[in-house]
Amino acid sequence: METRFLETFVAVAEKGSFAEAARRLDLTPAAIAQRIRALESEIGVPLLSRSGRTVSPTEAGVAILGQTRLLLKQVRDLGSIATSGQPTGELRLGAISSALSGLLPTVLKVLLQRLPGIDVYILPGTSEDLYRKVLDGDIDAAIITQPPFALPKTCDWQLVREEPLVVLVAASASPRDAHAILASEPFIRYERTRWGGRLVDGYLRRAGIRPRDRYELHALDAIAVLVDRGLGVSLVPDWAPPWPEGLSLRKLPIADRTFARRIGILWARSSPRLRLVQSFIKEASVALFPPRKVAPRHKR
Repeated sequence: METRFLETFVAVAEKGSFAEAARRLDLTPAAIAQRIRALESEIGVPLLSRSGRTVSPTEAGVAILGQTRLLLKQVRDLGSIATSGQPTGELRLGAISSALSGLLPTVLKVLLQRLPGIDVYILPGTSEDLYRKVLDGDIDAAIITQPPFALPKTCDWQLVREEPLVVLVAASASPRDAHAILASEPFIRYERTRWGGRLVDGYLRRAGIRPRDRYELHALDAIAVLVDRGLGVSLVPDWAPPWPEGLSLRKLPIADRTFARRIGILWARSSPRLRLVQSFIKEASVALFPPRKVAPRHKR
């Protein structure tokens, strides 16, 4: 039984579509269907059923899906455990949306140049969801907001960026004190269920500001657009560019610089792909914090 057929089955079951699974695996839908037929023939029962364009696991498919994921995970682990030279294998990495566009592309470019044997699978998500997936072993590491609580001893953390809170206003707004703006203008709130949103809420409480809430969103890009359209002001982390294009905004710093969203890499110490994780962290440091060039001293 070929593992690539099992990978195809898992991809179709997760995506609910032959076409989506084909895009994920860089194959044609016909090749996906052929692999599924071969796997069903070998196992002896149908594993997937179609209803229009939607595909879902049959009862037999559901029964083997969990074990299939575990088997594929163990197969991936073999390469990492056995490798003695340059790190090779699949690294399953989670990343929040601002890291996907602002931090990760630079890191991946350096990683591809220096360690082409590492194949990175990227899973987008929120900090809260990705944190749990690291703990459960579903992914190897994640670039997330630092949790607002002590990490378990089973995990490690590497800070990569601090993002101080800034008051976001339209560029055409009249210059005023940041606190006065937050207290008087319609407020577009960074969602409080997010760790970054809890940080914002903590600052407002510390400063004694009760804003006039108009909207509450979890997408920072969307908040920036709404502020640009004159729908309110906001208090957000100064996240890594790029920001949405075509916006005309001003960022006003707050007095207490200790309120900052801290972005870093979380990983499990017991991961069988720890060597890949450590290699990724090393290359991330090179990409994000390149050594400064020291100007030569001129002799007098």
